[in-house]
Order: sequence, then C-alpha cells, then structure tokens
Amino acid sequence: MKQTVLSRYRVMAYVTAVWLLVFTVAIILKYGFDTGDTMLISQIHGVLFIIYVIFAFDLGSKAKWPFGKLLWVLAAGCIPAASFFVEPKITRETRALIADADADPETAKA
Repeated sequence: MKQTVLSRYRVMAYVTAVWLLVFTVAIILKYGFDTGDTMLISQIHGVLFIIYVIFAFDLGSKAKWPFGKLLWVLAAGCIPAASFFVEPKITRETRALIADADADPETAKA
C-alpha cells in the first residue's frame, strides 16, 4: 500500500466532515429558524461523501480491514464531527501498516 492511498482518504475525511458540519448548521437554520436553503450544500456534501466512500473503501481493501471496521469508517462520514476522531486513529494504524510493508518488501508485493 502506498502513502497516497492514505493521503487521499485523509483529505476526503476532513473535507467531508467539514461539509457535513456546514450542512448540519444549514439544516438547523432552515428548520429551526426558517431561513436559508440547503439544496446546494446537500448536493455538494453528497458528491463529496461518494468520493469519501470510494477512497475509504480503497484504503480498507488495501489494508485488508474486516467488513465491520469498514462500516465503522464509512459511518464516521455520516455523523457530524465523527471523522475528526476516527481519521487520526485510522491514520496511525495505516501508517504502521505502510511502515511494515516498507520494511518487508516481500509483504508489499502480496
């Protein structure tokens, strides 16, 4: 596994998390205070979330995560602010895998 796979995931985890927070605030403003529109924000978040899912699935398949862990990471993209807590843990675990693969080139080929 390459560092770029992790980097793509990390960028999309943060971008998706920020847009989900923006979307949450827009929903609160729309339904709580009857102001604003959420159409554009929801569409942007939807596209970003799809990209996040693709990158998280790519990382999970290359890191050989069990299905439950993959679902946990994907769910973090649906819960406001959860990605800010899940992403650092995933990054630590994945960096250890990358370091192990770099130390043992035979494992990296598999």
